[in-house]
Formats: sequence, structure tokens, C-alpha cells
Amino acid sequence: MKRRTLLRAALASPAAAAAAQLRSQGATHAMPSQVFSPGRLARLRSVLSAHVERAGVPGLVAVFSRRGETHIEALGLQSFGESAPMRPDTLFRIASLTKPISAAAAMTLVEECKLRLDDPIDRILPELANRRVLKRLDGPLDDTVPALRPITLRDLLTFRLGFGLAYELFTGPPGRYPILQAMAGNGIVIGARSDSPHPPDEWLRRFASLPLMHQPGEVWMYHTGADILGVLMARVCGKPLEAVLRERLFDPLGMKDTAFSVPADKLARFTTAYQADPSTGALTVFDPRSTSLWARPPVFPSAGAGLVSTPADYLAFAQMLANNGTHNGRRILSRPSIEAMTTDHLTPAQKSVSGLLPHFFDTHGWGFGLCITTARETIALSPGSYGWDGGTGTSWRNDPQERLTGILFTQRLWTSPAPPDVTQDFWTSLYQAIDA
Repeated sequence: MKRRTLLRAALASPAAAAAAQLRSQGATHAMPSQVFSPGRLARLRSVLSAHVERAGVPGLVAVFSRRGETHIEALGLQSFGESAPMRPDTLFRIASLTKPISAAAAMTLVEECKLRLDDPIDRILPELANRRVLKRLDGPLDDTVPALRPITLRDLLTFRLGFGLAYELFTGPPGRYPILQAMAGNGIVIGARSDSPHPPDEWLRRFASLPLMHQPGEVWMYHTGADILGVLMARVCGKPLEAVLRERLFDPLGMKDTAFSVPADKLARFTTAYQADPSTGALTVFDPRSTSLWARPPVFPSAGAGLVSTPADYLAFAQMLANNGTHNGRRILSRPSIEAMTTDHLTPAQKSVSGLLPHFFDTHGWGFGLCITTARETIALSPGSYGWDGGTGTSWRNDPQERLTGILFTQRLWTSPAPPDVTQDFWTSLYQAIDA
């Protein structure tokens, strides 16, 4: 069967079957809608279908819930050239949507007093004691000063440890920043999955040989704090990171498909990942399902970007946060912990590094492992909304003002920190459908 025929077949698959799958995992699908405009829901479906029909994405799954009413749109295919349609339990590489999960797990440890937000982490990770800090971000690695204070757990959760990415780093001319070359040489990779050949203790030792880019607590810098957080949680619990996450979140929330790798008996539900050719725009395979990096456990499990999950699993996590820490009557986190996670903790001075895009912090802040919307800039996302995105094609937000959760999973990599068209169109279409 040709690809277009397969796409049309998948697009025509009954929505009721997808809704039943989602219901079986704790969600509901109400018809007719009481909180969305039926006609505008049809517009949302048409907009998303158009992205699939044009082959802008092979497929997608959109899940959105408002005031207890949950809808699912599973469109297109798991892989071009194959017949398996998207489903609510299709497995995706979720990239940086790993970060909020890791932060929530860390807060369970804070609640048990196994970690404290403002304690130095070098009592558990002595490799990070006595940090040195670059005098200039683009300076030589040996031109440093002592750190003014230790790194804390709060620094890791808010990405203020003094190390990571910002817009100027990944847009600057090649060779301008020696620290970037040192990171690459030491296997400190910032991406969808580190795929480091070094296990956590060796990875940390290599990281500790590098100076910090800024003083701890000085500015926000993306990602690295989450990977260090994963090493910290594993060490304080005395077990591998995946076991920590499974015990504290995945099992209590029923997230049976969320893990750092995909076992052989689940590969049939796993997507092939695609990226756009920079010269032609055509989609090419980034990570095939059959030989995927995620088909085997990683040497270094990235708490910043390493998980695979399903839309149904991630909905359980998102709704636990929206329910102030409870899931199916069971308390996972306290309401004050959720409030701490979803509060903007950055001062104007800490937002002085540009973030991931110019003017990013004009309308955003950062909580614990997730982004906070601080001002409305489009029709989507009310102030106070929180969540994040994944560079492998995933996006999630909770909007407390609208009592709304939205999740979009695709298998097409982003080409920049700016959201791709399909992501922007999802959020616009979701908010225009609000009816009460």
C-alpha cells in the first residue's frame, strides 16, 4: 500500500477505538462536548490532519482535557512506509519532557527529608565540591576564580547551577567558546539523549573536571542541572535512576510504558523518529525503530532528556500535577510541593542570559524542571500555565486558569528552539476551541 493510502487509512480510523484505549487507562471521552465548541473541535482535527496529509509529520497523537472531559486525536502513522497507525499507547521519545518527571521525583525525596532544597549537593556528590568558575564565558578553561558558594538542589531544579546552554552559546561562531569543545571531549552532551559511553559516576567525574560557566545561582542555563539531578537521586537512593522513577512515580501513576528504553515486546508500538534535511526540508530518518538507540538501556540514563513514554502515560503525570499531587485518590506529592514546582523562581538578574530564544524570559519563567508562562503572548497559554517541550517533537502544558491539559506527541525533531508549525497550530487550535 502506498504511503498516501496508508495515511488516509490511518486518518479514517474510528475515533471511538482510540477513545476506548484512553478510557482503559483512566481517561474519559465525553460526547457531545460540554467545555469545547464541537465545530471548533472539528477545526482542530482538520488543522492537525492537514499536517499529516501534507506529510509534515508522519503522525501525531494529541490529548487534551478540560474540566474532567478528555479528548484524543490519534492521526497518521508510526512510521512512513508502514501500516501501524498512531494510538494513545504509541511510544515516543519524549526528550525534555523528561525534566518535569525528574523534578517531581526529586520533590518526593524532599518531602521525605532525604534531600533538602538548599543543602549543598557536594555532601552526596563530593566530585562537585570546590568548583572553579570561568572569568569569561568565552575565556580559556584555566582562567577561573573560585565559586562563591556550593551548588544546591534548588540550583539543579531551577537550572541556576552555573552550567548549561543559552541562546548565545549555540548560535555563536564555531570555536568561540572553549568550554563547548571541552564538554564534547568529556562526553557531556546536551540533546535528546546523551548516549554517553560513560556510566553515571564516570560521567560525573568528567563533568567535575570542567569549570562552571557562571557562579552558582547567578543565571539560568538550560539542561545540565537535570542530568546531574539524575545522578544525585540515584546516589541518595542507592539504586539506578529508572528504579527511583518507577518506584516514586511510574508505578503509582500507572505509567507502565515510561522508561529509558523500549523492550523488544513493545517495539511494535514505537515510532521511527525523523528530522528535516536542512537543504531540502525533506524528512529523513533520525532514529529507526528497529535499530533505535532507545531499543537498549542507556549506559547513562539522562534525567534531562532520556525517557520514552506514551500520551496516555504522560496524561496521568500531567493530571497528577493538575490535581495538586493526587492521582485516583492517592497522594503522590503535597499541594505545597506542586505550588513550589510551578512557581517562577527566577529573578530578573537570573534571567539576564537570554534563555533558549531572544526575549524568552519576557513572557516566561522557570520553576522546578518546567517552564512557567508569565504573560500571554498569543491566544494560547494563560499566565500561570506550566509545562515544557521536547526536541524530538513533544509538547505539554497545564493551564490552571482554564483547568486545561494539552499534550501533543509527534516523532519529528524540532529544528530550532522555536516551536514548529504543527506545535504552534495545536496550541492555537486547542484554545480557539474553548467554549465555556
